[in-house]
Amino acid sequence: MATVTNFFLGANSGGGFYNLFQQLTADGDTYDLMILKGCPGNGKSTFVRRIGAAMEAAGTDVEYIRCSGDPASMDGVLFPKLRCGVVDGTVPHVLEPVYPLAVQRYVDLSRFCDVAAAKASSEEIVRCVSEAKAADVRAGHALMAAAQMERGIRMEAAKTLDTGKLARRFGGIAARELRRCGGERGRVFRRFLGGPTAEGCIWSFDSVDALCSRVYELDDSFGLAAEELEKLCGIAAAKGWDVIACHSPAEPNRIEHLLVPGLELGFVTSRSGMRYPGVPCRRIRVDAMTGISNRGKLRFEGKLASLLKDEAVTALQEARDVRRRLEEIYRPYVDFDAVEAQAAVEASRLLSWMS
Repeated sequence: MATVTNFFLGANSGGGFYNLFQQLTADGDTYDLMILKGCPGNGKSTFVRRIGAAMEAAGTDVEYIRCSGDPASMDGVLFPKLRCGVVDGTVPHVLEPVYPLAVQRYVDLSRFCDVAAAKASSEEIVRCVSEAKAADVRAGHALMAAAQMERGIRMEAAKTLDTGKLARRFGGIAARELRRCGGERGRVFRRFLGGPTAEGCIWSFDSVDALCSRVYELDDSFGLAAEELEKLCGIAAAKGWDVIACHSPAEPNRIEHLLVPGLELGFVTSRSGMRYPGVPCRRIRVDAMTGISNRGKLRFEGKLASLLKDEAVTALQEARDVRRRLEEIYRPYVDFDAVEAQAAVEASRLLSWMS
């Protein structure tokens, strides 16, 4: 039975849109990566879904890459066991082949569009694109302010953290759980588990449960365990295990969740607004390792950061709605039967490689 997961390769962060898509083309170990090109509304997400559904039915593992602005839309689908995938290579995560045809190739869906007819709507298209960009900027400003506030909260909390106790706890976990796999060093795959979107702040914890039968829940309101998660990531990879490191959308240089699928082992950060809904095998109470005396002040600042995130979500909703209008403008100019036929051709190609 296929294992189906959902992750993000982009995030609406405190520094603007953050892009992890480039790692897909940097990996020469991939066998075939289709890079979709085309206009809004010309069936890229539908193309991804059709191929994903075909491969699910064939029984291979499927990883869907959801859109960080509109999570109902798909930015890609990957098939780890086949070392193949399909990804939207248009703005804001433009991708180009590094190893053309040998590893990556274009699938140009714009050839199924009526170019002359689309040009008749140029004024409306330009206006919609400008409106969407303006909404994105407003969302970015709000998220930047929220991230700065949360960074200050974390720095204040970190002053009282018993770092020795935290390091000893994670050291014991590493010694107990991360046995040597043998062979070459494992690979580290960078992902986002969720973040601020037009649907609010959402988290794909179902993907954690799909890959990990044992989950350590870190009760960590301030993100103080990020350094220890980074160490665990390095240890696991050094011992030969492939690792999925899920970064913070607010500060993408920090790890929030760590998954080791080969061991069915996961570590998830859990806090207000990002609460792990499953049943952990162990719970690490990082908050209890702090001696914070001004919790009231920090809670107040946390509420302000939450309000700023709400403002960002409102702006992201506006951007999504404008982009959906933009898609409606293009849709009459697209030959969707041809798009569906091309998806069927590519799905058949992938299925032939399974055998």
